Amino acid sequence: MKRLLAFVICLILVLSQLQAQSVPGFWPDILAFKKIDSAQKPALKSILFVGSSSFTKWQDVQNYFPEYPIINRGFGGSTLVDVIRYAYDIILPYQPKQVLIYCGENDLASQENISPKEVLLRVKTLFNIIRTNLPDATIDYVSIKPSPVRASIQDRVKIANKLIKAYLKKQKDAGFIDIYDAMLDPKGNMREELYLGDRLHMKPEGYAIWKKAITAYLIK
Repeated sequence: MKRLLAFVICLILVLSQLQAQSVPGFWPDILAFKKIDSAQKPALKSILFVGSSSFTKWQDVQNYFPEYPIINRGFGGSTLVDVIRYAYDIILPYQPKQVLIYCGENDLASQENISPKEVLLRVKTLFNIIRTNLPDATIDYVSIKPSPVRASIQDRVKIANKLIKAYLKKQKDAGFIDIYDAMLDPKGNMREELYLGDRLHMKPEGYAIWKKAITAYLIK
């Protein structure tokens, strides 16, 4: 009896581990968004912000753009692969009239062998998913920012931004919102004062720069 009980407990533990491993990364974040939506469904044809933590932490983004209906679906730590995985959960259901993407920085930072060309391919994949399912939507990409803590990857960041900008320039109803240079000082150095202690996430001063750049692209 004791052996049977031990076997059952062991089996339950193994199955629990397998179940945990089968849950894709960031699924709890996606479930949280779904819970919010079920409580109060966002208005269709809004402007959707989607991507990684620079959007996630922009909790008061609506206050920066009071004249525009904003839905923020950034989830911290995500890569373009993650946003692609959940595009049918956190992009398409809202039927947004405009999608703003901030993602790609974590892709370059997470693995040294991820090249700017690979980041471009991921952007193309996400862009085509959105364009195919939302043919009338405007799609804008916010350039990867110059984060001081990630000084070592800035050469790849600059190349990735350049490649993505060139690609989007050829697309209909698409734009590249360049915030990189605006976040540098007159000598081209990264401005530590724009960032929190982690030297990655921004203070309101950083978001103020983003607001100025992004406002020019938002559609009524």
